[in-house]
Amino acid sequence: MDDALSPDLISDLPQNIIESILTRLLIRDAVRTSILSSKWRYKWATLTQLVFDEKCVISWNDRCEVEGSLVKFITRALFLHQGPIRKFQLKTRLLQCCPDVDQWLLFLSRNDMKELVLEFAEEEWFRVPSCLFNCKKLTRLELFRCEFDPPPSFKGFLCLKSLNLHQVLVSPEAIESLISSCPLLESSALSYFDSLSLTIRAPNLKYLCLEGEFKDICLENTPLLVAMSDTMYMTDDIAEHFEQSSSCNFNRFLGGVPNLERLIGHIYFTKYLSIGDDPGRLPITYNHLKVVELYRVSFEDRKEILVVLRLITNSPNLKELQISGSSNTLAAIVAPALDFWGEECPSDCTFEQLKVVKMTDMSGAPHEMEFVKFLLANSPVLETMCISPCVYVMDGRLNMLIELLRFRRASAQAEILFIQD
Repeated sequence: MDDALSPDLISDLPQNIIESILTRLLIRDAVRTSILSSKWRYKWATLTQLVFDEKCVISWNDRCEVEGSLVKFITRALFLHQGPIRKFQLKTRLLQCCPDVDQWLLFLSRNDMKELVLEFAEEEWFRVPSCLFNCKKLTRLELFRCEFDPPPSFKGFLCLKSLNLHQVLVSPEAIESLISSCPLLESSALSYFDSLSLTIRAPNLKYLCLEGEFKDICLENTPLLVAMSDTMYMTDDIAEHFEQSSSCNFNRFLGGVPNLERLIGHIYFTKYLSIGDDPGRLPITYNHLKVVELYRVSFEDRKEILVVLRLITNSPNLKELQISGSSNTLAAIVAPALDFWGEECPSDCTFEQLKVVKMTDMSGAPHEMEFVKFLLANSPVLETMCISPCVYVMDGRLNMLIELLRFRRASAQAEILFIQD
């Protein structure tokens, strides 16, 4: 067949295939497809998702040259673009003080943008222009190392479903107002905040991730929450604030989340929940909670032990439990007497669904061992009990293992794994 008459398979691809190809390419390579043929010329300009980073330009040693090339590339791409832009993502170590970013956001605010991701380097903070709050159709907003202050006229993002704020300079009042004014919000991550007190009102929120120095967190209206991860860092002033608190943090934080399915609590999480009056018998049952992970639990602290017991004994469908131990270094705490377990553990408690338990950083302290004993005796379908001693505990490992093997097991299939490394 004559080559001149052979079909141009690349140019004759269906439009949906071309779009599928372009969306899988870096924006720099998508722009280069204009040289393939006249039919491909500016096909990239109809992309609805634009993702930019420093890979868009050739890297030089001179930072100013890289910055200038990146600014020109993004400006030209937006100038040539045709149609709506649904997603705009910019991740760069440059451009914090670049006025062009403000102009890009102004342009995007007029193009029905639905997703915005901005991530800058640590040298400076980028102040988000007020035009961002005119993006009425936003469904996803992620800001890294930014500063923003919603104008008084801002009524919320009525379509927003995902909100992630990482190292963002914003007042607690502004965060609370922002969250409560997004009625469709389903997922949120707030990280690296200092001494933050926050009340969250989000009736459709399902996924929540918190990380930072939190003085106080109240989940006031989050009935649909199904998964939560919390990492709390504690300074001396926050610890003092905790000790002076009288309200029950357990109820303020977990008292209104009946649909919770997965809970992950990192540093000082159980310490935070233990502050305040003892909740006693909980008014809520976590019928959907299947996975609980609690890290740095102090088994020297009676109130922290009670937090763990209250939580798991009110979770009848719990399947997986992971706990790491820790010695409490914030205060001199006297461990409770061992008859505590007979007084506080319900005699009729049975973990009907619990199959996997992992205990890490175990020191072999009496209350740690009593907790393991309690779980083994009340888990009839348990399959695996995995124990990992703390790296600093060497001499007592054999005694810990001997004691574990003596404990009665409600499950004939329960296997104890003692992991020394």
